[in-house]
Amino acid sequence: MDRVLFGAGENRMAASDPAKPLADRMRPRTLSDVLGQDHLLSQGKFLREAVHSDEIPSMIFWGPPGVGKTTIAHIIAEESDSHFVAISAVLSGVKEVKQVIKEAGYQRSAFRRRTILFVDEIHRFNKAQQDAFLPHVEDGTLTLIGATTENPSFEVIAPLLSRSRVLVLHPLNDEQIQQILQVALTNRERGLGSWSLSVEDKALEQIALFANGDARSALNTLEVAARLARRLESEHPTITLAVVEESVQKKALLYDKSGEEHFNLISAFHKSMRNSDADAALYWMARMLEAGEDPLYVARRMVRFASEDVGLADPHALGYAMDAMRAFHFIGLPEGKLALAQVAIYLSLAPKSNAVYQAYSRVREDVENTRNEPVPLHIRNAPTTLMKEFGYSEGYKCAHSEADRIADMSCLPPNLEDRSYYQPTNQNFEKRLGERLREIREIRVRKRAEAERNNEADE
Repeated sequence: MDRVLFGAGENRMAASDPAKPLADRMRPRTLSDVLGQDHLLSQGKFLREAVHSDEIPSMIFWGPPGVGKTTIAHIIAEESDSHFVAISAVLSGVKEVKQVIKEAGYQRSAFRRRTILFVDEIHRFNKAQQDAFLPHVEDGTLTLIGATTENPSFEVIAPLLSRSRVLVLHPLNDEQIQQILQVALTNRERGLGSWSLSVEDKALEQIALFANGDARSALNTLEVAARLARRLESEHPTITLAVVEESVQKKALLYDKSGEEHFNLISAFHKSMRNSDADAALYWMARMLEAGEDPLYVARRMVRFASEDVGLADPHALGYAMDAMRAFHFIGLPEGKLALAQVAIYLSLAPKSNAVYQAYSRVREDVENTRNEPVPLHIRNAPTTLMKEFGYSEGYKCAHSEADRIADMSCLPPNLEDRSYYQPTNQNFEKRLGERLREIREIRVRKRAEAERNNEADE
């Protein structure tokens, strides 16, 4: 049996229309034909059993493009004999939703028939539009199937999520993509089987690589390559690697600048620099930049990294990160990417310390969880006579007047007097700072002991 990814929808005859794109014609017609989502559709798995038992809940299909979200929704409606309505959140609004709800009510009362409403790109509906579904999903008038490439936790309102099952659809691997292409090449009814095409194995492998897990993209590329091969050689057309590269021109990179993949890639970039892996850092940065990410966003993240993960182990890191941002402002694209790459390498190879980050975290915890004591009088300014009469600045000792430039004086509130927030590592320059910090603390301990001895002698 031919196994292909996409489903035919309600009108199976329409799927054979040669005027339709190959990707549309090659949609599968049953759940058994769907390739690549065995975790949902194999025997005993949730979605297959839900369809077979005719107990279909509202669902959110979450996955990248070209993995069968729309197709599976069509097949579910057909196999359950449901009334099926498909709308796109890009083109539809509350008015269209109300019309669907009215029709669903009629189908339910007149024919006792379920209505499945498929909403493509449901994440593009705003809160008010999503709210319109709630009562009708809850009372069973509608069974909602939403499709999204974005993380539903961020994009779908909580009440709608609580009434739906979120099902994750996985990208197809290269082997599965090649299986789909082979079926399309041999299927005479809906595919390219009547075209008498020859195909190099390397060409199919390259189409699968370019598709990046997206079967629709792979089939579209195959169709373009097939037409080009026929124009080049009408009698014995062959899809070669060169034909594929000419058809594709450039790989379409998977990236959503405001969704989960955005956060996944910036996390990979940050953690690669933290682990001193310059090669990985460059790779993840290039994935973002070449997919259209704002370079200044990447630059800002490196400025943050310089303080958070390098800190005082290399005090120059922050300055270099700021220099990269200014350099990009100055020369722009595409040359400015090199300044960002330079600093990404520098930060990756720099000694690492999160002591500044940890110090600030400890300070913030005390600020939030302890009483905010007033500033001690001895370190307050006293610009007026009245303030001096109230004890402002009394007991203040100027460090410049001390031989070692360190006065015997606490600058923290009394309830936090012994706190030690900054704890240097032994990394590079911070090791020297640690030695200096220990020296300062020893001087203060010594001076405090001397002051106590003097007080005892005076008494």
